[in-house]
Amino acid sequence: MSEEEKKAKILFIDDDNFLRKVYKSELSEHNYEVVLAANGDEGLAKANTEDPDLIILDMIMPKKNGFEVLIELQGNAKTKNIPVIILSNLGQDDDVKKGLDLGAVDYLVKDNITLVDIVNKVSQYLNSKTKSKKARNNGVESFPKT
Repeated sequence: MSEEEKKAKILFIDDDNFLRKVYKSELSEHNYEVVLAANGDEGLAKANTEDPDLIILDMIMPKKNGFEVLIELQGNAKTKNIPVIILSNLGQDDDVKKGLDLGAVDYLVKDNITLVDIVNKVSQYLNSKTKSKKARNNGVESFPKT
C-alpha cells in the first residue's frame, strides 16, 4: 500500500472508556486507523511508537494531565510536529489559551461539539497536513488555511 493509500492514524488519548470506544467506532467508519490510550503516560508512549498523524487529547486524566502531555509532546523532536486537537470538559478561557499556547492546533469543549464536528475537524487538519507534506516534497512551501 502506498503512502497515498495508507489510512491516516489518529491517537485518541482519554481516560473515559466509553468515549474512547465511541470515537474509535466513528473515526474508523470514516476510514481512519485509531489507536487508543487511557492516560497521559500511555498516550506519550504510543505517540512515540505508533507514529500518529494526529492526536486527540483530553485534559483531565490520571498519571499525567493533558497539559503535561502536550508539553512533553512539544519537547520531543519525534512528536513535536504532530497536530494535537484538545477535546476536553475544561472550557474556561484560561484553559483554552493555555492549550493553544502550548502548541495545540485546536481546542474543543466536549459539551459544545458533536461527533460529526470532530470528524470534520480531523479531516480538516489531516488534509492540511497532507497538502503541506506534498508541497514540501515538491520543494514548495505551503501553509494551511485557518
